[in-house]
Amino acid sequence: MYNIAIDLGGTIIKTGLVQAGKIAGFKSFPAEPETIKSNLQHIESVIDDLLNENEVFPSQLSGIGLAFPGIVNPVNATVVSTNNKYDDAKETDFPAWVKRRWGLPFCMDNDARAATLGEWRYGAGRGYENVVMVTIGTGIGTGVVLDGQPLYGKHFQAGSLGGHFVVDYRGRRCSCGNKGCVEALASSSFLAKIIREDVTLSDKYHKQTDVYNFSRLFALWREGDADSIAICNHCMDIWAAGIVSYIHAYDPEIVILGGGIMQSCDIIIPLLQERVDALAWCPSGKVRLVVSGLGDSAAILGMEYRLLKLNESL
Repeated sequence: MYNIAIDLGGTIIKTGLVQAGKIAGFKSFPAEPETIKSNLQHIESVIDDLLNENEVFPSQLSGIGLAFPGIVNPVNATVVSTNNKYDDAKETDFPAWVKRRWGLPFCMDNDARAATLGEWRYGAGRGYENVVMVTIGTGIGTGVVLDGQPLYGKHFQAGSLGGHFVVDYRGRRCSCGNKGCVEALASSSFLAKIIREDVTLSDKYHKQTDVYNFSRLFALWREGDADSIAICNHCMDIWAAGIVSYIHAYDPEIVILGGGIMQSCDIIIPLLQERVDALAWCPSGKVRLVVSGLGDSAAILGMEYRLLKLNESL
């Protein structure tokens, strides 16, 4: 049997046809971020294409899973809270959509938690019982596995709000309403503001804030550009402060770092490891930082794991 897993990113929506921890087919397309409803029809077409191209019949599917960028109630598969992404998802009946279209079981989880589950079962976290994953991108997402169990909490937000840990209570206002969150101080969505408000940078950067992303900044780092090095070092200081807080909060064996920014992992991992080693209180031994082993597939494989557990319970 196969499963369909959807990773509903704010920029790109990824869909996988998955079987036994392996991706048999994969498609992605640019998201329409305003509403979830505007994307559902496109997702339906992508799923149909995946089945046709891989000669899989709907009767060979055991379920459909969705990783969502917000707080999710996985028990009844509903969206509890969003953060300026797909705000209509709170009123969308996803199980009914899947039942009407395919007649299949459905499950849903937070996207960063799903990525953590994928890495824990099939990727860089395999073999560990205590794992934290940090996904750095448009926002900062986290997930936690504690003593061999994914962390959820009373309201299903435990472990998934690491991007909103406060590292500077006097800092910039975050989209969540708090001040000084990791996400507000060092994520892609705030990068233009970070550059604009840094008075130490050259006029060239201040006049072209919107043309810089982390990929370009780390490329300029390799060329020795002083401004890009300053911006990246600032962000790595923030990421390190967040990771130290995650280590103190969850006591993991390893911390996995994911997101497109990890294309520069040869720079980021050693420098973050040095900072974390110097700052984290770890009397039993240093916590190793590792790069995601699954990349863009982590959340898709995490949702397949959730579907396997769901079908075991049915």
